[in-house]
This record gives sequence, C-alpha cells and structure tokens, in this order.
Amino acid sequence: MNAQLYFGYKPADSELERASNSYLMSLVAVLGGLPLPIMNLLASILFFLGNKKSTPFVKWHCTQALFAQLSMFFFNTIGFWWTISVIFKEAKATNYYIAYIITIVLFNLFEFFVTLYLATQTRKGNHIEMYFVGDITNLTCPINNENNS
Repeated sequence: MNAQLYFGYKPADSELERASNSYLMSLVAVLGGLPLPIMNLLASILFFLGNKKSTPFVKWHCTQALFAQLSMFFFNTIGFWWTISVIFKEAKATNYYIAYIITIVLFNLFEFFVTLYLATQTRKGNHIEMYFVGDITNLTCPINNENNS
C-alpha cells in the first residue's frame, strides 16, 4: 500500500530513510553481537526511542520493527540458554533440542529476508504491515486517517 494513502501525506526522503533504517538496525546488531539475542532487541529499542517523537510514518515503522524483534527475542533467548546448558552443563543435545535449534535458525533466516524486504519497500515509500505484528502496531501506534482500513 502506498504510504501516502495510509498516512495522509507523502513522507519525505529523510523519513523514508529513517523508517527503512528501523528495520536495518537489527541486522547491523546481528553483526556486532551474533550469539546474543538481546543485541537485536536493544538496537531496535534504542532506534525506537530516538525516533519516538518523529513523524507518524517513521514512528509506525520503528514500532513495527521493535515488535518484530521482541517476538523473535523470546524464541532466540530460549535457544541461547538451552545451548549454553548443553555446552557448559550436563544437559544433553536431545532430538527436541536439535529440532528447536533448526526451527529457530529457519525462523531467523525468514526474519532476515523479511527485514530486508521491509527495509527496501519502506525506502521506496510503500507501507507494508507484517502479519500479526502489524495489527499490534496499529493498536499501539494508531494513525488518525479515515483512509486507514
């Protein structure tokens, strides 16, 4: 959907770039702290806080990026601590553990490509809502526009 139809104004280039960067922040954080799931979430939180009083377009996309990272954080944290217990404690790498790790890796790969897609589409001025996360974002960051559907 075109951002102008949804938000009622055409976002400027600087807004498009900041909104796009809200998705890319988590990917940059992955490079810095790959094994620690909190790094992605912290990057999104800091970017969100830095743009909290920004335009509706930027604020909405920062919020969606934050909720997307928050949803992945819980799954990644379980996998992280389970792996720590397998490596440093006497926990065993059971079939459940292997299945969970494979699932998390697949979820993270999917989220990586979705994040890249969202960043490029947002930079082009397209408003894309993620399934489920977009609905939560609409509830917490409403846009006062009669075209909003």
